[in-house]
Amino acid sequence: MFILDPHDPFPPPELAGQGGLLAVGGDLSPERLIRAYKKGIFPWYNPGEPILWWSPDPRCVLEPECLHISRRLMRTIRQGRFIVTFDMAFDEVITSCAALRLTNGTGTWLTPEMILAYKRLHALGLAHSVEAWHENALAGGLYGIALGQVFFGESMFTRIQDASKVAFVTLVQGLSAHGFRLIDCQVRSDHLLSFGAREIPREDFQSRLHDLLPGSTSLPPSPWHHIIHGNGQDHRCRRHTRMSA
Repeated sequence: MFILDPHDPFPPPELAGQGGLLAVGGDLSPERLIRAYKKGIFPWYNPGEPILWWSPDPRCVLEPECLHISRRLMRTIRQGRFIVTFDMAFDEVITSCAALRLTNGTGTWLTPEMILAYKRLHALGLAHSVEAWHENALAGGLYGIALGQVFFGESMFTRIQDASKVAFVTLVQGLSAHGFRLIDCQVRSDHLLSFGAREIPREDFQSRLHDLLPGSTSLPPSPWHHIIHGNGQDHRCRRHTRMSA
């Protein structure tokens, strides 16, 4: 494990320990976070701990064209119970992700410092939220980072059954339609595998990032603005019932 001063570069991800822990320290500035994601590294630590940086092997990913939607979830989508929006309530989504985990007693890595860091990325047009609404109330959602042709998923929450699932499906279909090639799910879970996610070696993940992300170290653009249609226009889920192969 490497100890980082604020201006130290990240070590190569392949030097991470067996569990994926690569480094400790540094900061959560937008520039540091962008460099981390472009290298396949993400921050994940508990309250009271220093900043921990991870690059697990294997890596859980989802290719948008491999999205699987169960028949039961497809019925829910067709019923049009939820309205899905993009970037309409980022602050509420990220704070809800943290609050719901604390309520459930599972703890959260979304400390006030982390929340502020992702809000800064959102202000820069790099962190995005997807919201599922039911009867004008936020029922579920998720957020992540969009760079190049990759969406790096971070966290999701739900208050009504299937709300976050509908938000996720709508997101993946939008990503697929607008040129995104990979969704980083970070670590394996049965929930993600049920949508078609799979694990790949870290070396393969790094190669995919090299092909799909801009080479510049500046803030990279992505086709995200096409997904939200300019103004965060909302979409009734019944309009998003195409199942990918």
